Amino acid sequence: MFSRIVTSALFAGAVAGLITGVLQLIFVQPVLLHAELYESGQLVHFGGTAVSAVQDVGGIDFVRDGLSIVFTMAIYTGYALLMLAAVAFAEERGHTTTVRHGIIWGIAGFVAVHLAPGFTLAPEVPGVAAADVYARQLWWFPTVAAAAVAMWLIAFGKNWAMWGLAVILLAAPHVIGAPEPDTFTGPVPTEIGALFAARALGVGLAAWVLTGLFAGYFWQREGEREDLTSAAKA
Repeated sequence: MFSRIVTSALFAGAVAGLITGVLQLIFVQPVLLHAELYESGQLVHFGGTAVSAVQDVGGIDFVRDGLSIVFTMAIYTGYALLMLAAVAFAEERGHTTTVRHGIIWGIAGFVAVHLAPGFTLAPEVPGVAAADVYARQLWWFPTVAAAAVAMWLIAFGKNWAMWGLAVILLAAPHVIGAPEPDTFTGPVPTEIGALFAARALGVGLAAWVLTGLFAGYFWQREGEREDLTSAAKA
């Protein structure tokens, strides 16, 4: 079982992370680099002269972009490991996982890791007002954990008490509230911040769906291979 989890996660995370890394370079990184021009003072919002909304943010940096893709592959391999550990736990209790189920697992992962915390603490570009990073982390991790448990209760809960607890877990962090900056000021235009948040969440959804899809595929394939090996030995 452990070998099946690790092998499936490595393949799923590598493929999904590679595609996600490319999507980030195409859609997310240009917005991020544009915001950095405002953060550094090279561009000034509401300055004396009009500034084009379309900026040349530089060419391709193969080393930086390559490392970014490798790092993304490593991150989604870790996510795939966590997902498939949960899949194995569910399968031991009689729940089969196919490619279609893998996509559903991926959507649940997106809700837990991206959408739930992003509902109150949206993805931020450099140069925008933000609370202390340590305080945000203290809020982010319990929010993700609560959302992950809620997703499990929604999927495998068998009564209204469990589903009601899931709703409470999803809502509680937002009722409490995420850390906020003292003042909402910053050099980056709000349009860039909004575009970055939208694209970060959009690419995040694609990444988790791909991770779930490939995790389900390789999990199913490794299971069939193990069955054939067992049958051959018998």
